[in-house]
Amino acid sequence: MAEKIKVLVVDDASFMVKAISEILNSDPDIEVVGSAKNGLLALEQIKLLHPDVITLDVDMPVMDGIKAVRHIMLECPVPIVMLSSLFSNGAISFEALRLGVVDFLPKPSGAISRDIHESKQQIIERIKLAYSVNIKNVHRVKIQPFSAQNKLNHNEYQHLDHLLLVGTTLGGPNTSIRLFSQLSPKLATAAIVIQEVSPKILPAFAEEFNKYSPWHIRKVTDGALLESGVCYIGSNDYTITIKSNDNNQFYISLSETNKKPLDNLFSSAAEIFKGQTIGILLTGLGDDGSEGFSSIKKNSGVTLAQKSETCVYPNLVECAKEKGVVDKVIDQSDLVTEIELLIKTHDDDLFLS
Repeated sequence: MAEKIKVLVVDDASFMVKAISEILNSDPDIEVVGSAKNGLLALEQIKLLHPDVITLDVDMPVMDGIKAVRHIMLECPVPIVMLSSLFSNGAISFEALRLGVVDFLPKPSGAISRDIHESKQQIIERIKLAYSVNIKNVHRVKIQPFSAQNKLNHNEYQHLDHLLLVGTTLGGPNTSIRLFSQLSPKLATAAIVIQEVSPKILPAFAEEFNKYSPWHIRKVTDGALLESGVCYIGSNDYTITIKSNDNNQFYISLSETNKKPLDNLFSSAAEIFKGQTIGILLTGLGDDGSEGFSSIKKNSGVTLAQKSETCVYPNLVECAKEKGVVDKVIDQSDLVTEIELLIKTHDDDLFLS
């Protein structure tokens, strides 16, 4: 790397600033260029130092981390990696990811420098990945609360005829929030989303997400039966496989390995749902998902990919396109319409036949 990645560390605890700075400066490609004790001072430092990435705490005086994200992304956009002990607060992690932070990493104990050092490699890795983000494609998602009373009752859902699979990695939660806050649940499908989010954050994130989606949002759990109108959110730290039981019910099998989780999900689903499988690749890093897309196509399913120009990270969709396994490339703003049209048209064709 010709120039070092310039990082601003924002945290009100001086020992935490010291611990994070030592971690980052230990890598030859990273340089901590400054620090700030709250969001207001961070705004001043960003405009003065022009860092490539910032780490940001949540619980700070004067201006907390969430307010800071709002101001930063409007006034002086820069990739943000949040480091906080408040990972069990779904409102905070959901709001941060909705506003466009690159990642939300838990501080294992929040106030213990030693615990931060145990996460050394992950923090360094996230800083480097954040540096490569296409910041102009990071946008906050506009949402409205969706009351439980307004969600469909069980008897209002369609029969489970399709399975909608959404694969993404870093930067993906923002896009999945946008998609499932707008997509109609009155479709004959369940949905499974795999994204890069810490398993420690996932339960609270899914619970909060459920408040803003017409879908029933649930964390992926082992053995869960697939239901129409339900979106199951999973972390790519695990492997999700779709299986059927003796009663011909479809369920989720969860394991703690994470080798090619998107390929595994797509391929296992395609073997069961065949032509009723719809795979979608959104923003992300790496080549995971391409082989799974190939399996979907072999089983007569449909594969869609987000337009590269609108991705925070284009690698996932570019790899799949290069391998010729994408049926259609869709602009992010057209995904909802395309999915709804695809399922409804397919259902009409089945009815007419």
